[in-house]
Amino acid sequence: MTTFSAAQRSRVTMLDVAERAGVSKASVSRFIGDDRTLLSDAIALRIEQAIDELGYRPNQMARGLKRGRTRLIGMLVADIRNPYSIAVMHGVETACRKHGYSLVVCNTDRDDEQERQHLAALRSYNIEGLIVNTLGHHLDQLLELQREIPLVLVDRKVEPLHSDLVGLDNPVAVRIAVEHLEQQGYRDLLLVSEAADGTSSRVERLDSFKAQINQRTSLRGAVLEIDAHLNSHLQSFLMNPKNGPKALFCANGIAALACTRALQELGCTLFTDIGLIALDDLDWYPLVGSGITALAQPTEAIGASAFDCLLKRLRGDDSPARTLDFLPQLIVRGSTRSCFKTPQLSVGAGLARDGGVSVTKEID
Repeated sequence: MTTFSAAQRSRVTMLDVAERAGVSKASVSRFIGDDRTLLSDAIALRIEQAIDELGYRPNQMARGLKRGRTRLIGMLVADIRNPYSIAVMHGVETACRKHGYSLVVCNTDRDDEQERQHLAALRSYNIEGLIVNTLGHHLDQLLELQREIPLVLVDRKVEPLHSDLVGLDNPVAVRIAVEHLEQQGYRDLLLVSEAADGTSSRVERLDSFKAQINQRTSLRGAVLEIDAHLNSHLQSFLMNPKNGPKALFCANGIAALACTRALQELGCTLFTDIGLIALDDLDWYPLVGSGITALAQPTEAIGASAFDCLLKRLRGDDSPARTLDFLPQLIVRGSTRSCFKTPQLSVGAGLARDGGVSVTKEID
């Protein structure tokens, strides 16, 4: 087989192939496309040999635009540095590849202008469907795209968009976390979160935490949003002698990292002076102190399900928009050691009544 450089291949046209094979340009087009069965074996062989000799590579994007099928799926994410976004994206990409689609990922970096530009670019690529994990501040563009192609939301609701939504069951996740901390003997809880900023999943977690605290007379709870004064806020929380053993509930991995750093800078003994549970389970959690207890999200399944919803819409499913809420897995490590001197009810037994909740106990 003849070897050609990329530059040489880019200069070879379909007409060049047709002339080398002694056939019409239409026959080459049929060979490259989905109509190869219309050609005789002899003509197909001549075209195949000409393509090999010339090193011809068809422009798949141009062909897709012409046929209206690019096999491209777009994904818009708010922050590609967030481990959650990366994990969900991997689930989407794996599912895309399995079904013969390619994924185009655009990171808005939480910037509205970047989001606007990326939406325009994705539309110009003639994507066949879109998966959205942003605040959706450019509703006009999103609504316009939704009229043209299927659109699925991940983790965050965008109220005017009546689209399928795939994410975590936040009220259940918060209830599991608070129940676990209460069972372990913690009485003064502080939920630490990034600024809500209209993000539906963050708002749900804040509201659910407040509701859980209000239902439990033995607990005191407060909410803290991460800012430049995180260290001093945590120090004040630690220094307050009232209300019994203290624990932090970090609403995501970013909050967990910020709190862990702050506690170390404050000279806090992890996790003797304070307990900690985090939503999301990241690779570094087992490496800090005796390990950080986590509520693991099934991120791969969330990503795969988002694409599955999109694929069903691409195949003509016009049923009402649906919400798929996944349950977390509680992974118990040393950061939520029991504050009691006598043995307590095991974590697994305490949660079994709820049904469907998976519990792993790494450290007693």
